[in-house]
Formats: sequence, C-alpha cells, structure tokens
Amino acid sequence: MNKIEHIGIAVKNLKDSNDLFSKLFGKPHYKIEEVKSEGVNTSFFKIGDNKIELLEATNEDSPIAKFISKKGEGIHHIAFDVNDIEAEIKRLKKEGFKVLNENPKKGADNKLVAFLHPKSSNGVLIELCQEIKG
Repeated sequence: MNKIEHIGIAVKNLKDSNDLFSKLFGKPHYKIEEVKSEGVNTSFFKIGDNKIELLEATNEDSPIAKFISKKGEGIHHIAFDVNDIEAEIKRLKKEGFKVLNENPKKGADNKLVAFLHPKSSNGVLIELCQEIKG
C-alpha cells in the first residue's frame, strides 16, 4: 500500500454536506460523481495531498443507506492507494483478511476498487484503490 487515498464519509444530504465541508475546508468540492453500481453520489474535496469523499445514498438498498440507518452519518471507510489491486487482494486473502470483492470493480474518481470486510480489520471498512490507466 502506498498511501491513504481518501477517507469516505457517509452523509444524508450531499448538497448540505458539500456546503458544510466547503465552509470547514475553505474551498469547494472539485468533483461530483454518481456510482450507479453502489447506489451513491460522491463528492470529493482535496485537502493538501489528501482527499475526502462524501457519499450520499441514491436508493434505500445501497450500502451507504444501510450504514446510515445503523450508525448514522460519519466515517464510512478509509481507502488506500495500491499499484496492483489484484495482487493486493491475493496477498491480503493469504494474510487472512476477508475480501468483499474477489474481483475489483470500477469506483469513483477513475479507480478500480475492492473492499475488505470490517470484521477482519478491527471494525474499519478498508477500500483498496488503483488508478485506471489508459
């Protein structure tokens, strides 16, 4: 793993949260993107070398809607940048981590993504991210 790629925050209302975080960071978000496969709208803020991703559910069956109904708004996941997501999935499986995505899928911000189950990582949902090249 190279670095923290972003921190994902589950929110009920993306517009209101964009306004709130714009005030907090002193700058607007730089991108809004829908990820239909996950049932979310995302918004990204760049803070120095770091990114914050806000996630709003687009339907009540989405993982974000379920997260908010159980835990409320807040930190949803920490994402790490990797060079080879498929090799990293294999490595982590060998190390005993429970992988939620055997095969990476297209995520937001031009990334291939895969998740580790929080039960295998001290309650933290971990996302692996690899930049899509080409």
